[in-house]
Amino acid sequence: MRGGCVDGSGRQRQAGPNAEGILRRQAARESAARTYARSLPIVPVRARGMTIEGADGRRYLDCLSGAGTLALGHNHPVALEAIRSVLDSGAPLQVLDLATPVKDAFTTALFETLPPQFAESGRIQFCGPAGTDAVEAAVKLVRTATGRSGLLAFSGAYHGMTAAALAATGDLAARAAVGEGDARVTRLPYPYDYRCPFGVGGSRGAELSARWTATLLDDPKGGVQPPAGMILEAVQGEGGVIPAPDAWLRRMREITETRGVPLIVDEVQTGVGRTGAFWAVEHSGIVPDVMVLSKAIGGSLPLAVIVYREELDAWRPGAHAGTFRGNQLAMAAGTATLRFVHENRLAERAATVGARMLTRLRGLAAHHPCIGDVRGRGLMIGVELVDADAARDEYGALPASPQLAGVVQAEALRRGLIVELGGRHGSVVRLLPPLIITDEQTEAVLDRLTDAIAAAERLARRAKADGAR
Repeated sequence: MRGGCVDGSGRQRQAGPNAEGILRRQAARESAARTYARSLPIVPVRARGMTIEGADGRRYLDCLSGAGTLALGHNHPVALEAIRSVLDSGAPLQVLDLATPVKDAFTTALFETLPPQFAESGRIQFCGPAGTDAVEAAVKLVRTATGRSGLLAFSGAYHGMTAAALAATGDLAARAAVGEGDARVTRLPYPYDYRCPFGVGGSRGAELSARWTATLLDDPKGGVQPPAGMILEAVQGEGGVIPAPDAWLRRMREITETRGVPLIVDEVQTGVGRTGAFWAVEHSGIVPDVMVLSKAIGGSLPLAVIVYREELDAWRPGAHAGTFRGNQLAMAAGTATLRFVHENRLAERAATVGARMLTRLRGLAAHHPCIGDVRGRGLMIGVELVDADAARDEYGALPASPQLAGVVQAEALRRGLIVELGGRHGSVVRLLPPLIITDEQTEAVLDRLTDAIAAAERLARRAKADGAR
């Protein structure tokens, strides 16, 4: 991408820092493990709300939102003001796990948002600043409390990139990359309507998943390590934006509760209004034993915690620690964000806008056979792309097309729209816009994505025609 952009007068605006040079040096210096930089070759220099401006002068609508971190978008005034207030006050910026007024305000604001049964007697553990460390803490907590070592997790899950989190993750490629293998984790089938593991889909598929789980746990020769806990996502994010049916979540709560297995719900990406409720568990009405929270709770800065029932608090002092668990700036920004989302009913806004986006995208699917499925909850939306020219499997699903998804992502970027890919085969275009997205921006996102899909289809047809010559 070259040059600047045209301003309202028709003059060419001067570009900022040399984007191409920066990207070239990044490729030469940074690890081969970098991901977003490969598919999104932009150099952000300014951002506000949903808009990012690159060093090349181009502007983009950001539907990545820091992988769901930015509930209020970039540099929201309430988060910036909270950060400035701490800086201006002379308060310490890092305090380990010492008590401070800033931390007390954050904990109070967080507990005010939790399900009442949970908040009344809950405990909070501040973890290292990433969600994966909070998952580690949750697994360690239930293993300590129960004295058991097994863990129940689900196909398609993503919980992070550290040891226990990675073991619970369903992505074999991610686990193989670090030589991970943990026989203590039992993998269970997650209800996935479009590609149902039982070939039936719908409520029947979800019920079979629950029955499989209960039967396996009750089978004395089922080969399952005595479970210290079960970990799940109410909406699988990296797994392809797959919402779990509410009835299935209630069955998981019933199955774990009657067998004395603590239930951990990973709300790292689904929390703070993202799915149309403040916490995704609220849709089903379940109350887990442990909630894993990160991303949006820090108001755009790194922060991660677990909240859990007091009966599980069997840790010794120092059992889970971390130098950077006392980030005062993140706590202040998080407090402001939690309160702003709550007071402005942004979860309800996410539900309304998300429903509108799903309706239009499902209408789009009727005209584009490469769209196999459209799904989501609130402002967590996935469009699964498929090879429309291939044969359907015996259950009626078309094979995933990660190649087409990659072209759609690139074509969207050309049109000023940033989207992420995910799913079992990397074939799901994921939309995670901030909760403050306007109606005008919503239409712009949908228009640009529609154009990108149409352009990708044309390129695919042209490539097949050239290949047939």
